[in-house]
Amino acid sequence: MARGKEFFGFTGFLLLFSMVLGVGCGGGSGNTIINQDVDMQASDFECLKNMDYIGPYYLTNKLGADNLAEALKVAKSSKGGTFPPGTVIQLIPLEAMVKRVEGWNPATNDWEFFSLAVTGTTTTIKSRGAEYTKNFAGLNCFACHSKAAPQFDLVCGDNHGCDPLLPTADQTTTDQMIKGFQDADPRCP
Repeated sequence: MARGKEFFGFTGFLLLFSMVLGVGCGGGSGNTIINQDVDMQASDFECLKNMDYIGPYYLTNKLGADNLAEALKVAKSSKGGTFPPGTVIQLIPLEAMVKRVEGWNPATNDWEFFSLAVTGTTTTIKSRGAEYTKNFAGLNCFACHSKAAPQFDLVCGDNHGCDPLLPTADQTTTDQMIKGFQDADPRCP
């Protein structure tokens, strides 16, 4: 009987130790990235402020909490990374980029670009696609985003390698204009 208690005690200790070690080493999180496609409809685009703000843009993920957690991790990393499928990034209400499933369009790292119209609480998709989509100002989305350094997965940001949005304005003026567009999102209450 004593031997059974010793064995159970040792086995129990090993089980507990491996659970603690697994959590301590980053294992056991239970995160499962959903690797499926997302085909956005106009109604899927919502008030920017319902999304997470990762200055200067807003971000969400339509495939669940684990994909959102991974997208936020990539967005906040100074080293970059690859965003998971379902990630939606919007700088302003009139345009968006959505990460599709791997293989959807390798040239754009599987990003789909959207030009949107917003009237009241209604969003309309004006155009969508990959390399040839133009934004609300008639500029090619991919042409700008392709200048981002490879580790940033075509997402522009400070020091990511993209051209400035307003080359003749200083950064403070640009930031204020972007914030103005974001705050004016009519879909937000």
